[in-house]
Amino acid sequence: MADDLLSSVKRSFNRVLPAAWRSDTPVVPVVRLSGAIGMPGLLRPSLTLATAARPLAKAFAVKRAPAVALVINSPGGSPVQSHLIHQRIRALAIETDKHVFAFVEDVAASGGYMLACAADEIICDPSSILGSIGVISAGFGFEGLIEKMGIERRVHTAGTRKGMLDPFQKEDPADVERLEAIQREIHASFVALVKARRGDALSGDDETLFSGEFWAGTQALGLGLADGMGDLRSVLRARYGANVRTPLVQAGGLFGRRGGVLLEGGLGAGVGAGLADGLLSAAEDRSLWSRYGR
Repeated sequence: MADDLLSSVKRSFNRVLPAAWRSDTPVVPVVRLSGAIGMPGLLRPSLTLATAARPLAKAFAVKRAPAVALVINSPGGSPVQSHLIHQRIRALAIETDKHVFAFVEDVAASGGYMLACAADEIICDPSSILGSIGVISAGFGFEGLIEKMGIERRVHTAGTRKGMLDPFQKEDPADVERLEAIQREIHASFVALVKARRGDALSGDDETLFSGEFWAGTQALGLGLADGMGDLRSVLRARYGANVRTPLVQAGGLFGRRGGVLLEGGLGAGVGAGLADGLLSAAEDRSLWSRYGR
């Protein structure tokens, strides 16, 4: 009798509350994971565990939310930061027993796809780019340039391999072999993670799936790299009802309040170095995106 009365009071109370405050309104918090991973630059925040941890914790802390939605748009970057964010998402999902959706916008490639694999379902657009399950290391060789300019390179090390892969010296085959061994090890870990998360959903052969190739959404769906096509609003409305709320959780708090931007370094003597570093980081960032036609 008391339970019936309590339920009746709760229903009456819910009817006079704004929809955002009603306990019977489905809520699926949304966290955006966008940009190059682990590549900070001047005036440009980077996607790392440090920047993602707080909004992820806030999203999974919403007790009445049956799920959390991740909106992913990343060409990849640091394998370490990608894995750390992936692990944090999985740990929170297990602790709170919440379903996780990943909605891919333009790109979820390389480390960006590793983030998507933290979800229980990956949803993409037909024109999204997914995959690039591989490891890459790129740089430049300047030894001919400094010789032409009459510049003498002086390097002093303690440790016979400390100067390996110096861009101002000729490549040593032994150094390249060592780098490729490290890449193979990281690649094997990436492959194992994708297989563990995607399981029987994968329908392509290993040579194709893990070659570093990437695909448009329709092809990715056929290979089992995604589970469906759609967008956040339509998918969540179909799953949880037309009145489902999808508040955006950011570092500053729930419902879209933004936190401050931390600018590393100071003014004065450090400006020139910071600007040069920022330009280089921006070039690296742009090269990542341009691989996928973005």
